[in-house]
Amino acid sequence: MNENPALFATTSGHEISDAPHGCEDPAVPAPPPFDPELELSLPVPSLAEIGLDAARRLALMADDVALSRDGGFEVSHVVAPGRPGDPDITLLVCLPQGRHTNSAVPGVYHVHGGGLVTGNRTSGLEEVLGWAERFGMAVVSVEYRLAPEAPHPSPVDDCYAGFEWTVRHAGELGIDPARIVVIGGSAGGGLAAAMLLMARDRGGPRAAGQVLLGPMLDDRNNTVSARQMTGSVWDWRDNAIGWEALLGAQAGTDLVSPYAAPARATDLSGLPPTFIEAGSAETFRDEAVAYASGIWQSGGVCELHVWPGGFHSFRALAPLAALSRAAETALTGWLSRLLGSPS
Repeated sequence: MNENPALFATTSGHEISDAPHGCEDPAVPAPPPFDPELELSLPVPSLAEIGLDAARRLALMADDVALSRDGGFEVSHVVAPGRPGDPDITLLVCLPQGRHTNSAVPGVYHVHGGGLVTGNRTSGLEEVLGWAERFGMAVVSVEYRLAPEAPHPSPVDDCYAGFEWTVRHAGELGIDPARIVVIGGSAGGGLAAAMLLMARDRGGPRAAGQVLLGPMLDDRNNTVSARQMTGSVWDWRDNAIGWEALLGAQAGTDLVSPYAAPARATDLSGLPPTFIEAGSAETFRDEAVAYASGIWQSGGVCELHVWPGGFHSFRALAPLAALSRAAETALTGWLSRLLGSPS
């Protein structure tokens, strides 16, 4: 693969540098091997090679019929106010059919992935709706503004505003506000973590738990795993594009807020019970492990899984693989302990 992709223009005409943070040293350790069964699903398109416009064209919006899962969910799209001074946001709301009005259901607040620069409120929802169906949960998924057209703090502010709206309107949606789990994968995992740091510090709504799947947490892009995984799914080149789109020239400097890059937080106390997942062969492995360690060191509760041979988004790319099924079992087991066994 091309080690030094040229600059490319985004849809707004911004140029994003290809210079990685902390990846200049060519003497990097050999990467862990991929799980042989998972490896059959590779390669996948690289943002650094195909460019942002092409990547965005691949992020298709799912239709409401598909999202209803054969009528199992009532699907609607709600326009909610953004943070003061920000534009309105759109939330996708999927409510289980036949729910009892006198018995509120648990909820998922979902933050989609896409490297901070692509994706939409339906991205990654197939898996989330599967969990919701199993546990009788409602789902609210936020459409946040994307970088570089909307740099920090726009994306996390949108996520926070949507979470506030969800908790405030939980009663009329039939959702139990005390049993809302925040779930985010990749960039969505980083935004979910940042949003809950923000909620903690502002005295905002508290989640029942947070699920961070291969979370994008550290703009410095200089961990061993970030430097090991050149050519993997979402490597340091893609990572640099996403972070520079969000933060511009501040990426990798001491000016970055934990609300942009949660790995910058020095105090991870007061967070809800957390589930973190990563693969041993992915860029985000080391920052995911460090974030879990920070929660433990701050007296919090976190379950961490690092799946041997897993690459970024391996469960979505190879859902029937044995490792993916094991990861699915671990997460649904955690949800069952948190929420109670599904009826």
